[in-house]
Amino acid sequence: MICLDSELSTVNSQLSTQHMAIIKCPECGHQISDKAPTCPSCGVEIAGHITRCPQCGTVYLNEQDSCPICHHANDAQPIRQSFPTTPPPIPTAPREETQTTPEQPPKKKKRSWGALLFSLFLALVICGVCFYFYHNAKDTKETEAYTYAMTSSDPLVLQSFLDTYRDASASRRDSIQSRLTAIQQADRDWNNACVSQSKTELEEFIKNYPDSPHKGEAHNKIDSIDWAKAKADNTVESYHAYQVAHPNGKFLENADELIKELEAKTLQPEEEEIVHQLFKRFFQGVNSRNTEGIGGTLADILKNFQGIPDATREQVINYVYRLWKPNVENMNWYILNDYQIDKKEVGADQYEYITQFTTNQKVTYNDGSKDSQQKFRIHARVNAEFRIVEFNMSKIME
Repeated sequence: MICLDSELSTVNSQLSTQHMAIIKCPECGHQISDKAPTCPSCGVEIAGHITRCPQCGTVYLNEQDSCPICHHANDAQPIRQSFPTTPPPIPTAPREETQTTPEQPPKKKKRSWGALLFSLFLALVICGVCFYFYHNAKDTKETEAYTYAMTSSDPLVLQSFLDTYRDASASRRDSIQSRLTAIQQADRDWNNACVSQSKTELEEFIKNYPDSPHKGEAHNKIDSIDWAKAKADNTVESYHAYQVAHPNGKFLENADELIKELEAKTLQPEEEEIVHQLFKRFFQGVNSRNTEGIGGTLADILKNFQGIPDATREQVINYVYRLWKPNVENMNWYILNDYQIDKKEVGADQYEYITQFTTNQKVTYNDGSKDSQQKFRIHARVNAEFRIVEFNMSKIME
């Protein structure tokens, strides 16, 4: 009998070894061997503490009263004793069973004062960093606004800084306020200068405020004032004075045009000198009876010469020679330099010079006659080529 029991034990041991299977842990569902002493995942005891339901094959703990799937009663037999001699048929499509693990109540953790202190310290550090960056950003923004305001000439910009940064340093606010006051005073002075329309006050404004945004406008107003004065005088000299005072003035082209018009009507010094020299040569030719000297001052045809219309150059020379009578020893004509010359435009850049002046004639005779001296009024016209085209003289009775 004892031998029979020993042999049966050996057979059961071999049978158990042969029927070792892979199961799901009834606690966590992890796949393990049904011979494992405990589940390596959740630590629950396996070998000798689980039961396989003979009806549906579900593995569950021995302490459960029935199968959690089909609710078949637990016969409290260990899984190694419940294997049938013939293994149950393997289903063709094993169904997945989902077991819900009952929620375990959270374990209460002991308070860590070290962690609390560290969290408090970290919060203080973060607050300090945030305050630093906020304060730094605020200072940077204020500095930028201050720099911009100190370079601006707009009173609104300066006043905006004072209204926005009331907690700015006293030195900065004083600097802004001083600049604002100076700009406001400059604006008042500018308005007064504009109302006065005085060149003197405008020049004084530019002198006192050389960096004012109104400087250019002040120069334009002075330019207009000087131009109005030049036009009122309406002389070549006044327009030249304007051009010298305003080399970049707005009315330079107008001045050039008016100068040209005035010069067309006004005898220029060089023109006057040419006319003087022309008549001087004429009378020198008369005094010396120099045909070439006389002819060089005359046009080919004179419109009028001593009442003779369209007189030729030869007719004029013959007239001069007749003045030298046989008893005349010497004759001298003296121009008294009381010229009156009117300039007249006769074409594009073409002018005539209507001339009046007085001469003295002194004659010495060779027959014992008394020397004579007479005064004549000369009326003449000079063409654009500075040649005499009209000549008439009349004796002045004294």
